[in-house]
Amino acid sequence: MNVSRWWSACFLTLILSSAAIAQDSEIRIGAVLPVTGKESKIGGAYKAATELAVKEVNDAGGLLVHGKKMKIDLRLLDDTSDAAKSAELVEQLIVQQKVHAVIGGYGSQLVQAQSVVPERYGIPFISGGAGASSIYGRSKWVFGTLSPVENLADTQMQFLMDLVKRGKLKAPLKISIVRENTEHGRDFARGIQDYVKAHPKQFSVILDESFELYAPDFRPLLTRVQAAKGDLFMCDAHLEDYIAMHRTYTQMGLYHQMVTYGARGADEAGKKALGSATDYIFASGWWSDLLPYPQVKAFNAKWKAATGNNPQWYHACAYETVRALLTAIQNAGSLKPEPIRAALARLDLKNSILPGGELKFSKTGEATLPFVVTQNKPEGKLDIVWPVSAKSGDPIAPIPR
Repeated sequence: MNVSRWWSACFLTLILSSAAIAQDSEIRIGAVLPVTGKESKIGGAYKAATELAVKEVNDAGGLLVHGKKMKIDLRLLDDTSDAAKSAELVEQLIVQQKVHAVIGGYGSQLVQAQSVVPERYGIPFISGGAGASSIYGRSKWVFGTLSPVENLADTQMQFLMDLVKRGKLKAPLKISIVRENTEHGRDFARGIQDYVKAHPKQFSVILDESFELYAPDFRPLLTRVQAAKGDLFMCDAHLEDYIAMHRTYTQMGLYHQMVTYGARGADEAGKKALGSATDYIFASGWWSDLLPYPQVKAFNAKWKAATGNNPQWYHACAYETVRALLTAIQNAGSLKPEPIRAALARLDLKNSILPGGELKFSKTGEATLPFVVTQNKPEGKLDIVWPVSAKSGDPIAPIPR
C-alpha cells in the first residue's frame, strides 16, 4: 500500500470510529402513539407520560449504560389513530432512524398492526397500551406491560361473585355482554364466558353482541340490550365509544343492577362528558392512584407537580413502560438488540407502581399483574372496591334506582 492510500485508510477509519462514538453517545428510543385522531384523548396522555419519564432520566444526567451516562433521544411519531400508518412508522423508526428500541402505542387494534414489524428487524418492542393476548407470544421481541384483558373480565366476575356471597346481589344473575369487535373485545367476552361456565348456578349470559369501533349510533344495539332484560350490563369499549354509548344508555332510561364498561369508568374525561351519569359504574383498571404503595404516592405527587393534574391509569402505565425499557437497557449494559431483549425477558422491577408492586413478563412477553376494581360514587368520589386488601371503600350494589 502506498503512503497516500495508507493515510486515506487511516482517515476513513478515524471518520467511522468518530461516527460510531457519536452514535453511541445517546440512546435512540422510538415511539408511535395516536396523538391525533379517534384515540387521541388517551394517546395524548401516553405521549405526556412518556416524555415525562424520559425527561426525568435526562435531567438526572442520562441513563448509566456500561459505566457511561447516556442521554435519551426520544423520537415520537403520531400515527393519527390509523393502524396501517402505525406499522409504517414503526418500520421508519427502525430502518431510517436506527432506534435501539421501540415503545408501542395505545389501543390493541393499533399495537396489533405495529407488533409484526419488530420480528422482521430484530428490535426490542414494548407497549404500555395493549392488553389483547393475541399480540404476544408470536415474537420474542414483543413485550407489553398491560395484563391480559381476559384477566380483567375474570377479576370483574370475582368481584361480582363476592357481592353475591355477601348478599348484595341475588343469584342467579343474567348478564348482557356488549363488546367492541376487536381482539380486545373478544378477550373480554371470553373471560366472562369462561367464568360463567364454571359458575352456572350464579350466572348466565343472555346476550353477547359486538359493535364496530367508533359506531355512530348505539341506540339499535341498546334497544336489544333493553329487550334482553339482563340483571348485569358488562361492556368492553374504548373511551370515545364508552362516552357515546353510556350517554345513549342514560337517555333511554336503561337500568341494570350493576354496570361496567371494562376498563372505562374512572376516567376523568368520561366524568367530565357525562357528569353524574357515571355514578356507580364499576371498572377493572390496570392502575389506580388509590393504590396503597409508597411508590404510587410518590408518583402521584410527582405527576401533580409536573402537570397540575391527578394521574390517570394511562399516565401510570405509559410512565412505567418507559421505566421498564430503560431499566432493561441499563441492566443489559449494551445498546445491541439481543442484550436489551434478553434483559426485558428477565426483568423484575420490584418497586413498580403497577398493581402488585412488581413488574415482570411471562413467557409470552405479556405482564401478568392483578387488576383493581373501582366504583364511582356520587359527588365525584371514587373508591377501590376490590380486592379487599386494597379497598378504600365498600361497593354500592345493586345500583340505586
